[in-house]
Amino acid sequence: MKIIDLNEQYAGTYCHCLEDWNDEMKEAGTHKECWYRAMKDKGLGVKLALNEKEEAVGMIQYIPVEYSYAEGKDLHAILCTWVHGYKKGVGNYQKKGIGKSLLLAAEEDARTKGAKGMVAWGLSIPVWMKASWYRKQGYREVDRNGFLGPALVWKPFTGDASPPKWIRKRKRPERSKAPLVVTGFINGWCPAGNIAFERARRAAAGFGERVSFREVRTSDRAVFLEWGISDAVFIGDRQVGMGPPPGIEKIRKTIRKQLGN
Repeated sequence: MKIIDLNEQYAGTYCHCLEDWNDEMKEAGTHKECWYRAMKDKGLGVKLALNEKEEAVGMIQYIPVEYSYAEGKDLHAILCTWVHGYKKGVGNYQKKGIGKSLLLAAEEDARTKGAKGMVAWGLSIPVWMKASWYRKQGYREVDRNGFLGPALVWKPFTGDASPPKWIRKRKRPERSKAPLVVTGFINGWCPAGNIAFERARRAAAGFGERVSFREVRTSDRAVFLEWGISDAVFIGDRQVGMGPPPGIEKIRKTIRKQLGN
């Protein structure tokens, strides 16, 4: 097992979050590729874990905090840490210490770039991006987005590092008169969010003039700060659950309900 920096050989696999085998990834469009091309010259760091066959089996991606979901200074923020955990594709490589190795490599890279600490987000439920896993790696919680919402955790590298804060939701779409507006917020970094966005677009298109689709591109920092929303789907003023990506039929059903059908 070895850790490398992302290069063009693995760019496609990276943009599919190591799931080239997963047909669902085809629904994500090219948003991740476009985001990557825009961010790779803005401090984006990506480390990959390769197995003996030189296959990518783990990844971690991180950016300067000023492009992230948090407010902070002289910090880097982890977008996600992911070790392939499915039988399909390269197989299950979880529970082998790969995530820890990726995290240590990312922290060292951030230090060399002058970061005074590393930030991450984590969930309280036992799924991907668990806050408890980061705590075991020396991170501590500094903020939480709602009572049961994701935790913001960090590890300071220096004594003068300042803790980050969540950027919270600042406004949401309002219910409008006809046509019903479906609003898709998209940053581009996460294929799950991209899939939800594309499904919402397709679902809205099937209702003709009764429904319009509005795109809100939150990779534009000013737009993100205006809303405080990174990736989301709203049907009128109602937010659709996002994890995992909602199925297109679920979105259609919600649209029909909002239309009164």
